[in-house]
Amino acid sequence: PYAGPVESRNEAAMSELVQEPRQKPVVPMKPVGINANLLGYIGIDTIIEQMRKKTMKTGFDFNIMVVGQSGLGKSTLVNTLFKSQVSRKSSGWNREEKIPKTVEIKAIGHVIEEGGVKMKLTVIDTPGFGDQINNENCWEPIEKYINEQYEKFLKEEVNIARKKRIPDTRVHCCLYFISPTGHSLRPLDLEFMKHLSKVVNIIPVIAKADTMTLEEKSEFKQRVRKELEVNGIEFYPQKEFDEDLEDKTENDKIRQESMPFAVVGSDKEYQVNGKRVLGRKTPWGIIEVENLTHCEFALLRDFVIRTHLQDLKEVTHNIHYETYRAKRLNDNGGLPPMAVETEENNESNL
Repeated sequence: PYAGPVESRNEAAMSELVQEPRQKPVVPMKPVGINANLLGYIGIDTIIEQMRKKTMKTGFDFNIMVVGQSGLGKSTLVNTLFKSQVSRKSSGWNREEKIPKTVEIKAIGHVIEEGGVKMKLTVIDTPGFGDQINNENCWEPIEKYINEQYEKFLKEEVNIARKKRIPDTRVHCCLYFISPTGHSLRPLDLEFMKHLSKVVNIIPVIAKADTMTLEEKSEFKQRVRKELEVNGIEFYPQKEFDEDLEDKTENDKIRQESMPFAVVGSDKEYQVNGKRVLGRKTPWGIIEVENLTHCEFALLRDFVIRTHLQDLKEVTHNIHYETYRAKRLNDNGGLPPMAVETEENNESNL
């Protein structure tokens, strides 16, 4: 049928009522490479400063555990590392106290500030370790303590109302003190490191290295490295966690040359050539703790604090804690562990 002019008039009327849809603006294609000179300064690099300010406000947690027989200078070395009385003696430790019958765990917390950076340092001491005639399974309380800290963190993490910042009591680093016998590692040393290298970052150190000659020290270090390798014991920094070639090169040098660090600790100051130095006085001179020709304390300090502190924390979180978490959730059928509401939990939630 013939539409005629009526239909064309209707179409014209409708076009007046319905507005023409606006044309979408043409989105320019992504440029392949942005010319910084053309666009000028954006300010992306300020993110580093923003992160610095934020972390400066919140501060840092660092938890270090010291394990070894009595009399190897564990407390003294930790005090030397952080240049303050942060271990045992400051908590009123009595020298006349008897050796504990079993391994005890003593955690002492401090806040250390340097250059505006606050660090909440916790030193975990293990008096009684390796001091008995029968030291069978004496690492068990230590392993239990380490796992308890992972459990505490996991329970906080799976809470519905989570804290903005979960208190971190996980052990980031375990300094294991080897007796300077010059012979070989004791079965206890091997057993401890075999059991705990899977759950914590172990850094082996040869204590009281001033009791050995340079040749003895060098031979002992090589022997210890060989024994650890033969027994399949991975100490920190573990090869499998090197992230790139630069990390691998740097860590290989530490693994093959420095480990285990042969150290001497001292919190006493002496005058040497007009300078005050930390050292140990002997009849034939002063052993300067921070002098690399005397001992490797400075190497250990730089390694733990100045180059690898953040990495120790990351490996603890991303590897050891993650392994514990996966196992716990797997044992629980994929469900988070039920947090038992205790008075302590209620207080922490408050």
